[in-house]
Amino acid sequence: MITTIILNSSKDMILLSGEVGNYIYSNGRKYSYFAGNNYLGLAAHPQVKEAVIRAVEKYGVNFAASRHTTGTSDLHLELEGALASFKGEEDAVVFASGYQGNSILLEILKGSYSTIFIDQSAHASIISAIPADVVKMMYYDHCDAVHLDYLLEYNRGSKPLVITDGIFALTGEIAPLNQIYDIVRKHNALLVVDDAHATGVLGASGRGTPEHFNLPDDTNIYQTETMSKALGGYGGFISGSRALTEMIREGSPTYQASTALPPPIAAAGIASLAILRANPGLRTELIERAWQIREAVTEMDYQTTHFRTPVIPIILDSSEKAAGLSLFLEENGVIAPYMKYPARKAMHQIRIAVSVTHTDDQVSQLLELLKKWKDKNESNQDQKGSH
Repeated sequence: MITTIILNSSKDMILLSGEVGNYIYSNGRKYSYFAGNNYLGLAAHPQVKEAVIRAVEKYGVNFAASRHTTGTSDLHLELEGALASFKGEEDAVVFASGYQGNSILLEILKGSYSTIFIDQSAHASIISAIPADVVKMMYYDHCDAVHLDYLLEYNRGSKPLVITDGIFALTGEIAPLNQIYDIVRKHNALLVVDDAHATGVLGASGRGTPEHFNLPDDTNIYQTETMSKALGGYGGFISGSRALTEMIREGSPTYQASTALPPPIAAAGIASLAILRANPGLRTELIERAWQIREAVTEMDYQTTHFRTPVIPIILDSSEKAAGLSLFLEENGVIAPYMKYPARKAMHQIRIAVSVTHTDDQVSQLLELLKKWKDKNESNQDQKGSH
């Protein structure tokens, strides 16, 4: 299928009119697509599309009701069962969007915490999830467990809840959850991990950041997760004990008032999980491909991060350079966007998102272009300095 991208006049948005894969097409021109979050290439997988078609034929496109009233179907129950099995938990609950997960969880945990401690570079969904009546909220330095420990010690006597991303969406950094967990236990805190970008990517089974660090099963660790990244579909979920999922179903206004996941979306989630569990090598291949690119970018003296994740930022010292590099790549057949994303700390970067479907030729093309742009930019700087 040919995909057309329409770039609007402000260059702030890419509009797609077809499926997203490792390649896309715009006005008849082929582009390598190093953007988005389709890490395992499941968004347009033939088995997923077949499952979606069957679901539409059987159920239509919408159940037109909330799960709490008449919107629950056998598809939802099958999906929740598959997610619980994948996560090794008693149960799971799905809802309309991964973005809602933090709001839902903080809603139902109210009363268990009085002070929230948030990573300084937390995702926007975490910030917007903080209940309005929370008395105290503090930011700890990005990925700095020592500063977190200091703040928790300074606020001794409160009922603390610590919340962080697992993989940070813009930089590909992995939160030091092993260190954070020790500090959380020391201060009898709750720990919430937004694992949207880690689910299906990190851990021996793809269960996310806690599994990546081999953390023990602990009822004080909570994960909010999504099916819209590595799983290639849509919708959020929280897994855990049956007591936790029932608290969500019975106690979250956000969950109760939201329309149920549409049938094709639920079917896509079921199919993607089956593919993921049948092909554990997908994650290994993804991480190896991303590491190859990250090492090459580092050797070129670009500023980046150094984690085995599929998100590779190229951090530059001005918005003009970041936008210029993105445009240069686009002109030469590669989409890697200049990111202007809600965050507390401003950075000028392009974000390279690696998919397991990227070929060796695509990786070579990307790296050659990055080197060419850097050489040209440094040459221009030298010429300016000589005048």
